[in-house]
Amino acid sequence: MLLLFGVLDHVPARTDGPVARDLDVLLLRRAATLGSHAGQIAFPGGRLEASDDGPIAGALREAVEETGLDPDGIEPLGTLPEMAVPVSRHIVTPVPAWWTHPSEVAAVDHDESVDVFRIPVADLLEPANRAITVYTLGDHTYRSPAFTVGGRIVWGFTALVLSRMFDELGWAEPWDAERIVERDDLTR
Repeated sequence: MLLLFGVLDHVPARTDGPVARDLDVLLLRRAATLGSHAGQIAFPGGRLEASDDGPIAGALREAVEETGLDPDGIEPLGTLPEMAVPVSRHIVTPVPAWWTHPSEVAAVDHDESVDVFRIPVADLLEPANRAITVYTLGDHTYRSPAFTVGGRIVWGFTALVLSRMFDELGWAEPWDAERIVERDDLTR
């Protein structure tokens, strides 16, 4: 999974919080027809293939397949510790990267993703845009961090990764952890 950070061209580069206003992250909305995590907002990513030379190569290959980005403009920064996705029983290796030369992106394979977009990190950090989703799957009830930005709800594993990253980097600001929002993947 590629955690691709870059700089938005159309946002002023002022700093009035923990990060510059023009710092962004690349996300996509998964197709509603997928067998797992259908309709959810996610990072580009997928399964490693035998031809991949490790998680970094796999994350870049998947990002190119899903978004059409130019991998020559990406500087991988390494890998983060593996994380389990309990709902789908996947083990994911996050690959943070810096977008040195941003390229055009779009949903390339509509069987996998239907929208590709960049969100300013400062908007994700805004306490008014933070919330929790609560959902039940089988006998288990899950509480997930969530972000509400630009009419989109980022929740589940993607929000968990972002929330943990923001906490570890010291970027998170106090927010109302009792504010609950409904997932938007149910209405797509």
